Amino acid sequence: MTINIDGLNIHYIDEGEGETLLMLHGWGSSCAAYRGIINTLKHRFRCIALDFPGCGESDIMATPWTLDDYTAFAKKFIDALSLENPIMFGHSHGGRVTLKMAADHIVEPKKIILLDSAGLIPKKSVKQKLRAKSFKVIKNTLSLKIWNGKTDALLEKARNHFGSADYNAAPPVLRQTLVSLVNQDIRDHLPAITASTLLIWGENDTATPLSDAKIIESLIKDCGLCVIENAGHWAFVENPNLAHAIIKSFLGV
Repeated sequence: MTINIDGLNIHYIDEGEGETLLMLHGWGSSCAAYRGIINTLKHRFRCIALDFPGCGESDIMATPWTLDDYTAFAKKFIDALSLENPIMFGHSHGGRVTLKMAADHIVEPKKIILLDSAGLIPKKSVKQKLRAKSFKVIKNTLSLKIWNGKTDALLEKARNHFGSADYNAAPPVLRQTLVSLVNQDIRDHLPAITASTLLIWGENDTATPLSDAKIIESLIKDCGLCVIENAGHWAFVENPNLAHAIIKSFLGV
């Protein structure tokens, strides 16, 4: 299905009947990431999963977005489909958006299910700090006006060398968006969340480490953490049987 939000054609899945579940995917992913969960729950719930702009089959935005742009977009999507206080799922970046919306009371979800969610700035290792510092020095040097644009190719090579896989795979508008997102920490907002919240996390997640989950759990009043052993950032895909069982128990089905 497709809906137009602020001039952007947004692709989404809408399957099943019953209480509404709204599913927000992670960075660089798409609504297809939720196919297993949708197939498990669509016999009891209305399952809606969208492609964020620039992902999946949705149009890309013209200018870089901030987290507030994403929450405003998601609210417009919710209003356009006349969704009433849905149960919200969020994986990685989708979790970041979900947390901000719930904390700022942009939406009042009945329940929240976070899957290896982003939203905190994890403590960087010494190696990561050195890489970031090295790139900053190179960038500042190659961006000097005296080069008159002659170092653009070298600067792009540096970005590709020092940047993350997500950063390197993204077009310029999404690169700038990603930089804005990963440098925003929303932990101070989390105590305002009142919805019952379930965290499902991979034990070996390196993108959003388990330490983040424990912080989130400590800041949200009604929150519980389930850790999936030997799984990473896609724990709900790596061990779907266990993840689906935990989700069904939390939803009371």
